[in-house]
Amino acid sequence: MRLSRFAAFSSSLLLGTVLALTGTGAARAAETAALDYVALGDSYSSGVGSGSYDSASGDCKRSTKAYPVLWKNANAPSSFAFTACSGARTGDVTANQLGPLSAATDLVSITIGGNDAGFADVMTTCVLQSESTCINRVNQAKAYVDSTLPGKLDAVYNAISGKAPAAHVVVIGYPRFYQLSGSCIAGLSENERSAINSASDYLNAATAKRAADHGFTFASVVPAFTGHEICSGSAWLHSVNWLNIGESYHPTAAGQSGGYLPTLNGAL
Repeated sequence: MRLSRFAAFSSSLLLGTVLALTGTGAARAAETAALDYVALGDSYSSGVGSGSYDSASGDCKRSTKAYPVLWKNANAPSSFAFTACSGARTGDVTANQLGPLSAATDLVSITIGGNDAGFADVMTTCVLQSESTCINRVNQAKAYVDSTLPGKLDAVYNAISGKAPAAHVVVIGYPRFYQLSGSCIAGLSENERSAINSASDYLNAATAKRAADHGFTFASVVPAFTGHEICSGSAWLHSVNWLNIGESYHPTAAGQSGGYLPTLNGAL
């Protein structure tokens, strides 16, 4: 029954678009959005890097410009819970974020796994140390993705299914960080940038496999961010920001609205 409700909602989005284009009934889609949406995950879902943080969210840094809030504002679901948190790992999701989930939940979105794999340390290592040290650290992260991350993702996905068995779960990936070839003042060699991109691809591939095995939808943001990586000249990602180090390598507000939001819409 709940799946039928979600299917009806998805159809209403398409209908709303058609009606808007023809100039009639543009608000009808919102009227049928009787849907319960819960947004989980790490800083890529909480909106770190996009500014406009809700002070009530504290260190979780939930932004009004994060894609879950943008989706909520555009679609007016019947209920919306936003528990994504900066710095979250898989264990943080299961321990602290699943409270709003229930049998009534129709839609769940989540980004998770980057902090478990140590991407912050990878970036720090690559910025501050030698090329060989950077590439070795990337390979360590890949080894973790092979050996340990799948089980941690399974634990999160099983917990989501257990609490929200009828929800449509959209697992969203991470962008490639760098545009390769050509000039770039990001301070990293071409080999380092290539290694970092390959690690992101590696993490996305592992996450997509675990999501599919749980019957979830994996949505890649790589197509949306292509042409908007660091070094592109039109970046939707912060490079190293020594004045606000926590926002480094996170999507800007444009990355949330132009990258993550359309990717979620495309998965529905």
